[in-house]
Amino acid sequence: MKVSIIGGGGLVGSMAAYALQFGRAASHICIIDANKDVAQGVALDLLQGSCLVADQRITAGTMEDVSTSNIIVITAGLRRKPDESRLDLINRNVDLFLNLLQQAKAAGIKENTHLVVVSNPVDILTYLAGKLSGLDPKRIIGLGTVLDTARFRSHIAKRLQVAPTQVQALLLGEHGDSMVPIWSSATVAGLPLEQFPGCNPQLMKDAFEETKTAGATMIKLKGGSGFAVGVSIAEVVQSIILDSRKILPVSSLQNGLYGVHDVCLSVPTEVGCGGVRKLFELALTPKERIGIQQSGKLLRDIIDQVEARIGNSSSVAIGASSPINPQSNPQGKILPRSAWQPSRKY
Repeated sequence: MKVSIIGGGGLVGSMAAYALQFGRAASHICIIDANKDVAQGVALDLLQGSCLVADQRITAGTMEDVSTSNIIVITAGLRRKPDESRLDLINRNVDLFLNLLQQAKAAGIKENTHLVVVSNPVDILTYLAGKLSGLDPKRIIGLGTVLDTARFRSHIAKRLQVAPTQVQALLLGEHGDSMVPIWSSATVAGLPLEQFPGCNPQLMKDAFEETKTAGATMIKLKGGSGFAVGVSIAEVVQSIILDSRKILPVSSLQNGLYGVHDVCLSVPTEVGCGGVRKLFELALTPKERIGIQQSGKLLRDIIDQVEARIGNSSSVAIGASSPINPQSNPQGKILPRSAWQPSRKY
């Protein structure tokens, strides 16, 4: 599959391209950037190492390349300043994003193309892409809390001194200040995190706080996240390419799960060919469920403000013609925690 990265000359886009090169799943990686020299430089740099990695076509392109792309990844955006909330970027980044989306539509986006939104504020931009791109909402995925979740798992593992791959924990809701840690399902090697030796409320609080401030920390230390966001993007893109059907906390349109409607935010989502295949609603604690609902309300308020500013281009709600239906299981019922979490009696 051909993957085109709009904003591929920047730190995030180039790291995504690098991760995709080592992932070896994409057959063609196309770098698109407003700075054509930088795009050519990134493509050439990757190409020069290709004989040691994988047989892929790596090129620098233009917006015309989106018409032949299977997956379009949008990473272009204005950088968040230290101590600036992602939501504070809205007015500066919405206009840039909509301009890029308009250019891509003019070039000709295929109806079976997948669109992966990385630019911030990702939940707002994912919603707007669903409303204005003309694509089926199932084919529009925001990176959501995939990066946050990876950071979260890594920070927990560091504090407990265990293998990061054996820590399973989720952050759901908004990719930003209102994201919700799902402690009720967190495990280490299948064992409940809260019962794991060394785990305590202070450790849990510190791990979450470090995760929440990770973006600002990376900007302060090195100008922004690169490696971690690159592999997070590759995780989503390669799940589409390979139809892996991994369950990832990506951002997509919500129509009722966890009591959230008509916003894009992160819930456990099966990602594969076609984009969003299933959404899963798990039994959460009341605090966790309320947190997700509050996250949805915050995003809905922001969307209302954005649409009032840019003008509501459609009287039909996003995805009304092709909703993403929640599929917790074949009967569509909420899965009880006992069905997916070890008993806490032992």
